[in-house]
Amino acid sequence: MRILLISPNTLTVPYPVYPLGLDYVAGSIGAAHQVRIVDMNVHSLAILDEIVRDFSPDIIGLSCRNIDNTEAGDPLFFISEHRKLVVWLRERSTATLVCGGSGFTIMPDRVFAALGVDYGIIGEGERFGLLVDAIENGREPAQIPGVISACSSPETPEPWTGKQARKFQPDASHVDFYLRNGGMLSLQTKRGCSFRCIYCPYPHIEGKRHRLVSPDEVARTAMELQEAGAKYLFITDSAFNSDMAHSLAVAKAFKAAGVFIPWGGFFAPLRLPADYFSIMADAGLKHVEFGTESMSAAMLATYRKPFGVDDVYAAHKQARDAGLHVAHYFLLGGPGESAATVAESLDNIERLTRTALFFFIGIRIYPHTALYDIALEEGRISPATDMLEPVFYQADAINRDAIETLVTARAGKRMNWIVGSGGDRSAATVRKLYDRGHTGPLWEYLAR
Repeated sequence: MRILLISPNTLTVPYPVYPLGLDYVAGSIGAAHQVRIVDMNVHSLAILDEIVRDFSPDIIGLSCRNIDNTEAGDPLFFISEHRKLVVWLRERSTATLVCGGSGFTIMPDRVFAALGVDYGIIGEGERFGLLVDAIENGREPAQIPGVISACSSPETPEPWTGKQARKFQPDASHVDFYLRNGGMLSLQTKRGCSFRCIYCPYPHIEGKRHRLVSPDEVARTAMELQEAGAKYLFITDSAFNSDMAHSLAVAKAFKAAGVFIPWGGFFAPLRLPADYFSIMADAGLKHVEFGTESMSAAMLATYRKPFGVDDVYAAHKQARDAGLHVAHYFLLGGPGESAATVAESLDNIERLTRTALFFFIGIRIYPHTALYDIALEEGRISPATDMLEPVFYQADAINRDAIETLVTARAGKRMNWIVGSGGDRSAATVRKLYDRGHTGPLWEYLAR
């Protein structure tokens, strides 16, 4: 069968993100089938039209990585554009249309209905290979756990325990795009998240227990990406160090395998061994992005973060002492937020030196999270509320605009205090730096 996989994501703020999920989907498909990948960051509709006409796919898979950009100050809703693409494809192809991805898994019933595809895949994309086999052999795909149709109800399956096979195609045109625009390719070392943060859908998407990839296998993949021309690796785990021992083993495997390009990822500012970041730096780590969220002790407890304010300071110092670039991401406006907790956070943030600070104000409410349950209990939403288009939590004691006023007033003209992802201006600056040959996330140029 001929299978076309499409990444419709065209968001490049703050920088283009490699469509890693489609590599795993492609890896789930048997060798007897023909597979092509189209990335809408690279291919125009005119080129896609030509591919659909010449390739004549039997099945088209659409990746729904994100429903929206989660920014209350500059909200972007992606499903309407995905729907236009589905309509466009229907006019040109009789292929079976399938949608999946992390965004789809958060609200499969709503996304499925909004897009009008034939089948949806809840959970991990490896189920796509089972769907292809079912269609080829005349079986009903919706009988596969995690696969839904118009005649079946969405039920979240158990996390995928079968083989995870990434099919990276170094000669694909979309790979060249990312190599030319920042040189960053993506890498995954585990799935699942053991944290209990009230706002995060990761445990629902990937499961609450870690499923670790062998450090040697991660290193082999890293070498493959390096040999393909990658100048930087970004680890996509929700928090790379949520399994401390595994992250250290991966770093050591990188060094043993000969990985020499820099890399980075998201980290939790946990209480760490004294030599943790020096080991990471020795293995090539360059950028540490801390999901700190708040520097108010009360708000950290409300968010159910597994660390406190003193832990943040300690982790920050360890990373800086190891010579690493450090950024912190903050999420303000959750339950119990007030002018006092914001002021406490800002006062404490002032003590974080030589770092980039990103402030996201307003928390997107997603189903299957504790924040959703809190909002229901408080009467801010009802079971009938349509959560597909962005709905943000509103604290009683302070609203979003007031929080932003406090943050921007404190930031003054300091360029390392950024509200949101930086918007189009930030993206334009990143593009200029990429054109000059710079690689990686580049926020270290903001750090002060």
